[in-house]
Amino acid sequence: MAENEEITQYIEQASNFAQPILIKLRALIHQAAPDIDEVIKWRQPCFEKNGLICATAAFKKHINFSFFNGKHLTDKSGMFTDNENNNLGSIKITSLDTLPADDIIIDFIQQAIVYNRQEKPKKTVTRKDKSTLTLPSELKKALTQNCIAQEQFEQMSYSKQKDYVDWINGAKRQTTKEKRLNTAIEWISEGKGRNWKYENC
Repeated sequence: MAENEEITQYIEQASNFAQPILIKLRALIHQAAPDIDEVIKWRQPCFEKNGLICATAAFKKHINFSFFNGKHLTDKSGMFTDNENNNLGSIKITSLDTLPADDIIIDFIQQAIVYNRQEKPKKTVTRKDKSTLTLPSELKKALTQNCIAQEQFEQMSYSKQKDYVDWINGAKRQTTKEKRLNTAIEWISEGKGRNWKYENC
């Protein structure tokens, strides 16, 4: 499959440390699936085959290499860092030396393709009573101090409310919990669900 010019430009505009990592990942992705499609979504390179497979995103000091259905992949080497509360599985890469072995990356990609190809059972939607959801005390207090956030939160579906509750409760450190809480209040005030970046794709 032809390379996407926008992704080529993304790599060229990345910092010096990021470029060789992005180039290597791109090559491995095409090695694993020569007919994979390249697209730009959420301002980052994404790769599709029967649905979203993975994405690469360059930050100041690291590359985030994410698999959209990482939760459903077999991670024998324990590479994924954040697949406890959502489907994503991400690998943080700071240099070529910290890049997982080629065969591990290729295996993840091929697993993801197989998963996307499988027929998924249809979900039956059952509305749940929001009153049964127990909010963390920190979130409850923050909402009472921000009337906009509280109003927006009350209008959210049970599942979106639960996403925020699980995310905040899932923090193992107090500093992480406080950071997530601040981010949550900001997003809730804007009427956004926790996974708003991946909606409407």
